[in-house]
Amino acid sequence: MNRRSLLSAGALATTSALSLHRQFSSTVPFRRKTKSKVVILKCASYDCAHKVVDEGLRLIEPAVKGKSVLLKPNLVEYSPNTCINTHPTVIAAAVDSLYRLGAASVVVAEGPGHVRDTEMLIEECGLKKLLKEVGRTRFVDLNFDTPSRVKTTTSLTTLRELWLPNTLLAADVVISMPKIKTHHWAGVTLSLKNLFGVVPGSVYGWPKNILHWQGIDNSIVELASTVPIHCVIADGIEAMEGNGPLHGHRRDLGCLVFSNDPVAADATCCHMMEIPPAEISHLVKAISLGNTGQSEIELIGESVSDAKQVFARRS
Repeated sequence: MNRRSLLSAGALATTSALSLHRQFSSTVPFRRKTKSKVVILKCASYDCAHKVVDEGLRLIEPAVKGKSVLLKPNLVEYSPNTCINTHPTVIAAAVDSLYRLGAASVVVAEGPGHVRDTEMLIEECGLKKLLKEVGRTRFVDLNFDTPSRVKTTTSLTTLRELWLPNTLLAADVVISMPKIKTHHWAGVTLSLKNLFGVVPGSVYGWPKNILHWQGIDNSIVELASTVPIHCVIADGIEAMEGNGPLHGHRRDLGCLVFSNDPVAADATCCHMMEIPPAEISHLVKAISLGNTGQSEIELIGESVSDAKQVFARRS
């Protein structure tokens, strides 16, 4: 794969994938771009994160000038010996870079699905300290933010409404910041699955049980359709393989991935993990929300073939 191509002929363009696309296209809004950008940049350690985040955002050119931006990292629970969460250095670097690009305000917001004491989580992982050093930003616990009723936009679940945090709904730009990981149910947990953290635990329980009961893949696409992701910054410096999203093993992927299309970003990350996107149900169901084909994606920076590693998957 070179810098201008992404998917081989057998990826999402398989007979089964096209069949599923036809099955679900009538229930999921069409939101594809004429051309999507995906940027893969090497970053061997978190020491170089600020420089790489600056470059990545410059290359995808997010329309943030004068706008309110919400950063949605993946914060689940904290353990000093694991790579569960989006690293706080990457989050702080994104805040700093977005202000330099002219953002009017930047909020970091998350509703952890496992830990109810979010204040403890952000303090233990070091995020609270780094955000204080960056300044001009605040952290919002979406689990307890005041919610408003929003109609769902697909018929994939039986839900006819979602109660979503007002901080999220007020943002002009939503940036998903996942940790690149495998997932024991969803296959992978990337920018789309990261949206589980926007629904308030105070309404949906821990770990967002109602969404799980609706079917994890259907709920992922329902959220992605209802809450558009404008940009992606995926932390693959230290990724996770195996029994993710909590109990897998560290995999040093050594890169950050940026995109203006979450579907394109997730498909690219799958290829980097040597996981066929056609085997990830929620990606197939979300195909009308973004681009996946060779001619639809401009790949910048490292090639997928140079960046990829074989990730272990839970059987």
